[in-house]
Amino acid sequence: MSRITTPVTGAAIALALAGMIATNAPLSGQAQTAKPATAKPATAKPAARWVLPRTPDGKPDLQGNWTNETQTPLERQGAQGGTLTDDQARKIEDRARFVEEYRDKASDPNRAAPPKGGEAGKLAPPGERSFIEQIAEAAGGAVGGYNGFWLDPGLNVIRIDGVARSSIIIDPPNGRVPPLTDLGKKRMAEINARARKYGEFDHPEMRPLADRCLLSFGSNAGPPMLPNYFYNNNYTIVQTPDHIMIMAEMVHDVRIIRMNAKAHVNARNQPWLGDSIGRWEGDTLVVETTNIHPMQREQSAILWAYRGASENLKVTERFTRTGPDTILYRFTMEDPTVFTAPFTGEVPYTKIDEMVYEYACHEGNYAMTNILSGERKREAAAAEKKQ
Repeated sequence: MSRITTPVTGAAIALALAGMIATNAPLSGQAQTAKPATAKPATAKPAARWVLPRTPDGKPDLQGNWTNETQTPLERQGAQGGTLTDDQARKIEDRARFVEEYRDKASDPNRAAPPKGGEAGKLAPPGERSFIEQIAEAAGGAVGGYNGFWLDPGLNVIRIDGVARSSIIIDPPNGRVPPLTDLGKKRMAEINARARKYGEFDHPEMRPLADRCLLSFGSNAGPPMLPNYFYNNNYTIVQTPDHIMIMAEMVHDVRIIRMNAKAHVNARNQPWLGDSIGRWEGDTLVVETTNIHPMQREQSAILWAYRGASENLKVTERFTRTGPDTILYRFTMEDPTVFTAPFTGEVPYTKIDEMVYEYACHEGNYAMTNILSGERKREAAAAEKKQ
């Protein structure tokens, strides 16, 4: 989990000092004398031009630790446009900081116990709830989820070229996942019917992938690699001429991208995170992924972009280093079987100087045992009541 701050660069300090010098203001207590006619005003030294770092084989260097945490949702909310005004962006970010401070407040050790069943709607800070707050409340329900200390979704909206975005998806123009085809609707109906065949607490296989520590509760490792709006939205990238490794902090999922491979693996081979082949187009890393595991493609919750995608799904990602601390990540998803049109999104990755730690999902995790044993106890109590 990382808290990101924006560093003040040396160039910014130099420009600020230059502005002070240019005013020619006298120092306190210094006698003012006439300025020689030949004197020239001081000028700011131009900032050093950023040079794209490269690996020994001449390719852009994407290595290091990065984060894609943000307050910007995957899909556009409401009827707003594709970009936000400065006031709209500031309102979202101010709310995020208020929520963080509210959750970090010390709790009252003498408070009364909450009522049985929890306190629906009373766990959120006062005021209009943000998109991320609504997700957190839905995940925790009336009894709450994680203590606010652990939540680290990010405090800022996406800004690209200085313009604030209202959603990660930029195409279609409405900023939303396209409608499903008739076959796509049929697939989703079949997935839902299969899920209803058993109770959601009947056995471990009915629990979500995150409960089973198979994948994140969102598409962190992808593809596409998206923020989960909770925590651990961090990545480590390691590069060689033949392979690029991307490790997601969430569930320490690892993607291995085979560089310049000629073909994808046999279609019967469908691993978690799919089969990724990379190539360089100029200074942009282009990654094409197919053969994504069917259980991964069937994810349809709001934090996933698959919505029941078929075996024909292809995800194309583009990684472009745009500055000393930024990678612009762009993805396009194509599946004519399920979606009526392709769709594209963008999110910047920001460099972090902190370490990325192992996410030991099952270590000391009693959730699965408690979920299933709690349901068995409820069933036993119901059976006893009938007798």
